[in-house]
Amino acid sequence: MEDLASVQRTVIIIHCGEKQRKCFLLEIGHLNRNCNFSMKKGRGRTSRIRRRKLFRSSESRGVSESHKPEFIELKKWLKERKFEDTNLVPACFPDTGRGLMSRTSLQEGQMIISLPENCLLTTDTVIRSYLGAYIAKWKPPLSPLLALCTFLVAEKHAGDWSPWKPYLETLPKAYTCPVCLEPEVVTLLPKPLKAQAREQRSRVQELFTSSGDFFSSLQPLFSEAVESIFSYSAFLWAWCTVNTRAVYMKRGQRQCFSTEPDTCALAPYLDLLNHSPHVQVKAAFNEETRCYEIRTGARCRRHEEVFICYGPHDNRQLLLEYGFVPPRNPQASVAVSQDMLVKYLPSSDKQMNKKISILKDHEFIENLTFGWDGPSWRLLSALKLLCLGAEELPYWKKVLLGEIISDTNEKTSLDIAQKICHYFIEETNSMLQKVSHMKDKDMALINQLTLVETLWKEEFKILQASAGILNHLQTAVAVL
Repeated sequence: MEDLASVQRTVIIIHCGEKQRKCFLLEIGHLNRNCNFSMKKGRGRTSRIRRRKLFRSSESRGVSESHKPEFIELKKWLKERKFEDTNLVPACFPDTGRGLMSRTSLQEGQMIISLPENCLLTTDTVIRSYLGAYIAKWKPPLSPLLALCTFLVAEKHAGDWSPWKPYLETLPKAYTCPVCLEPEVVTLLPKPLKAQAREQRSRVQELFTSSGDFFSSLQPLFSEAVESIFSYSAFLWAWCTVNTRAVYMKRGQRQCFSTEPDTCALAPYLDLLNHSPHVQVKAAFNEETRCYEIRTGARCRRHEEVFICYGPHDNRQLLLEYGFVPPRNPQASVAVSQDMLVKYLPSSDKQMNKKISILKDHEFIENLTFGWDGPSWRLLSALKLLCLGAEELPYWKKVLLGEIISDTNEKTSLDIAQKICHYFIEETNSMLQKVSHMKDKDMALINQLTLVETLWKEEFKILQASAGILNHLQTAVAVL
């Protein structure tokens, strides 16, 4: 055996937890076989970090759906219209369901979709179709929305004969907007949203009923009775498709349509992108390229879901218009009505009407909310004004400018805010119990009830966060 002292040696320090082990190289690049040490595979700090990263990414990573027949057909259909996508792939995600996943890493400002105009379904599409002549001669003129809905119903009824079938096959079979919810589920929504949902349902029903004569005029186009084709359920599906999936694309005013804005376009494939309140993208129709284009607002890693933002909407608005509730939405809040605003104020206050009038005149009676960062400045300002004593009321303008009137006024307004917040917490908890009870009783409504439950759970978290912040504010005021 060679003398180790005469051979060039290199020391390798191997870190395994807090221990260090040494191994000698008899020659650079050759490990001494007589060196006896062992390290179990995957037990080091680097391995633990790698496993955590893989676990986190696997939780949100989607499963490709590009092999499914409907997407194979859609891809062929789009290719015929000169659109091929190399950046994204349809996938199913654990949190958001069906969406689009990045094939490669995407850079900020990168074009991810450029959908040619001939792929878009607009009122131009409808006018050029077999429906065009019927729409052109109908008086009073149809709304652009009704024209799109009529086209969708007719094309869906055409089945295999429809040139739009590959796109129609990728659309949801049913929707979860409040207009589609069962009446007993709607009663479980927050009061303001409940009223909006019922108004939405009435509006859709009225549009359907008032369109009956126009639908009847289309009878020459069909061998079956139009009443069986243009049913309320078919019309509701079409209305929800346009309302939840259309992108903004303004069209010029045309005599064959009413004066309602013509701004909706259905964008096959592009409409698979889900909403996230945390992303920013640039999306618009490019008049020069005649394509609807979307560019990323931030980098996106490979195999991550790619999102767009539908706008800065709170959870109630997203549920009303799109039929879903995102987790930890930074725009989410719980609104405080005028009745709730004065619920815990003394009824003996003779100047209360004057105070309310001041708030209304200066538009401080609406958009009063609890959010993730506590009560809004507008809510606290309104409460401070309402809590002013008779001798302090002349200084109400200072309150609306954010100035402190007195320690007593600060403390009283925070106490009232906390009472309102706790009232909402108790109400929310009660509604969650009702929803849970109905889920146990009626399994047929489980999906609709779970959606409503998600809304209440998110609002419960918001109110708990606000209550905690109010506690800190109250403590700070108490030590002054």
